[in-house]
Order: sequence, then structure tokens, then C-alpha cells
Amino acid sequence: MSKRIYLDWNATTPLRPEARAAMLAALDVAGNPSSVHAEGRAARRIVETARQALAKAVGAQAASVVFTSGGTEANALALTPTASHPRLLMSAIEHASVLAGGRFAPEAVGIVGVHPSGLVDLDDLASKLAEGPPALVALMLANNETGAIQPVRQAAEIVHAAGGRMHVDAIQALGKIAVDLGALGADSLSLSAHKIGGPSGVGALIVQGSGIADPLLRGGGQEQGRRAGTENLAGIAGFGAAVRAAEADRLAHTQVIETLKDYLEVRLRRTANVQIFADGVARLPNTTLFSAPGLNAETAVIGFDLAGIAVSSGSACSSGKVQASHVLMAMGAAPDQARGAIRLSLGWTTTEDDVQCTIEAWRKLADTLLNP
Repeated sequence: MSKRIYLDWNATTPLRPEARAAMLAALDVAGNPSSVHAEGRAARRIVETARQALAKAVGAQAASVVFTSGGTEANALALTPTASHPRLLMSAIEHASVLAGGRFAPEAVGIVGVHPSGLVDLDDLASKLAEGPPALVALMLANNETGAIQPVRQAAEIVHAAGGRMHVDAIQALGKIAVDLGALGADSLSLSAHKIGGPSGVGALIVQGSGIADPLLRGGGQEQGRRAGTENLAGIAGFGAAVRAAEADRLAHTQVIETLKDYLEVRLRRTANVQIFADGVARLPNTTLFSAPGLNAETAVIGFDLAGIAVSSGSACSSGKVQASHVLMAMGAAPDQARGAIRLSLGWTTTEDDVQCTIEAWRKLADTLLNP
């Protein structure tokens, strides 16, 4: 069988060798991180070393890092109502784990619109903040489908001026662009290991200030009382190793990946009236979401797969069945466009040959699917 080409890095990434090595080493450590004996202290060192690596990567204090089972739990933990922030506002293009609303009652949740460009409407945000008591606002740093980088800093200034708090889902951004908690003006930040070459099943919430008033999981004092349950030692070790490697890769290889993405988009535009979404705004260096008149996403994904290329129709969290993209619908795209978009996301092993093969596969698919 010929080599397959993987262009679905926004869904999940291959495990980095550094993460694998760290996980295998952690599996040989018998201690519980909460135990005070030598074995327990060895396990605790692994957890704290990873905690420091995550904090350094996003410009936070190590004590502000809470390890979770993944990005979904991190978002759910952040989206907790308090007496001072009894309502939640979120952009219409958030990940499903944010759109679920955390522990806010549905009537306490409001949606902020986005422009056709894919960026949040800051005027709508300000207007909705003025309609009620101070709110917790959730805004992702980079959209997982279009790659559009959101104006988080400007949004945070608006939110804080209205007495609100700002939660930023940085899961898709980490390892691709710089993520700095202070520069963003965020009060909390969610991260996930498997988007940067770490293992699935581990994530983190970075919390500024007083922290989490009401933990999701109770019954133990782990994570400074903010998340009960014995820590996933191997997963956390892999997360720490992955974030160090991802940051080194970002500094060294981002321009290479972006050059490949730009070349891919130039070639895509030469066929079948291709539209690339969020084309006019800053995007992640690896992400292209495109459509063409008459394109059926499910058929196209299968066609790419048969050609040996893994791509996505959008967010992997809803890909059991291809549905209209809520992101594109929020941007004002026509229903057929929202159902027919294909996402290509590149990564650190993507080569020029991979991109060229993808272009050739698209040409053949376009001839078949768009000109039957």
C-alpha cells in the first residue's frame, strides 16, 4: 500500500516521539502523586514538571494550571456561573463543548454574532454585555474549522470594561501561533494535548485570579482542590513533553507550513470556482476550509480517502455524520456551502509532495463530482 497523506491535523495529531518517551517513562513510576513516600514524590515531580511546561508556554503561573481529562472538560469547568457573573455570552462559532453552555441554565446563555469574514462582531458583544448583569464571555482564539484568529484582546477589553470575565478556548491555537494569557487579557484558557502531538484524554484549564468556585469533580484534594481524582500520570507527562516540542516546532517550522498552505490555496482556486472561507482575515498557518458549487462534503471526504488522503468536512467532534457547519451558517454561508465544505489542515510532517498529491486528487475529484 502506498503512503497515506494525513491532512486532518486540526482533528488530532500523531503522537510526538518526545511525548511517547515521556509517557513510557511515567508508566514505570509506581507512585501516586498524592502519596508522601519516595515513589509518590517521584510521580508528583512528573506532574509538576509538566505543569511548569504548560505554564511557561502560555505565560502563566504554574499554580494556575488545572489538569483535566481533555479540552471538553476544561471548557465545562470554566463555564461555571457565579453570583458576580450569572450569565454566559459566547460567539456563534465556538466549539461544541462551549456551545453546550457548561453549567449555565439555557436561559442564562446568549449568542454573539460573527461577521461573514469569520470574526466575532465586537459591536454585538458590547451591545449584549450592556443588556444585563456582568457576564462570563467565551471566545475561542482560533476557529477549528476556518482557522480564523479572533480579536481576543479587543474583546477582553470590552468584557472587562463591562465587569465581565473572559474565557478563551486556545485548544486549536496552541503550537500554531503564540498564546500568551496576559497579552490576550484572558481570565481563563483551555488547552488539549492531542492537538499538539500529545496523547488523547488529557487537557488543562489555566485560571487567573481566585480560581474555580465550584469544581466539576469532588471527592479528593487533587489539583489544589479544583479537580478531584488521581492524576493521569502518563497522559500529563506526555502533555508536558508535547508542549515543549510543539513550541520549538512552532518557532522553527511555522513559515514552512504556511508556505505549503498558501501554495495549496493558490492551486485550489484554479479549479471549479473554489471559495476559501475566512480568506480575508488572519488565519492559522495550517488551515484551509473550502467549498465549490455543487460539492458534497461526504462524497468528497470519501473520495479523498480512497485516494489515500485523510481530510475532514469540518469539526471532527461532529463528523460521525456530515452536517451543515454551524460555523459557516453563523458566517452567513448558504446551506449548500455549509454542508459542502472541506477542511485541509497541515502539520509538521506535511511535505511539498503531500500537497502536490492532494492537488492532483482534488482535480480528479472536481472533474468527477462537479462535472458529472
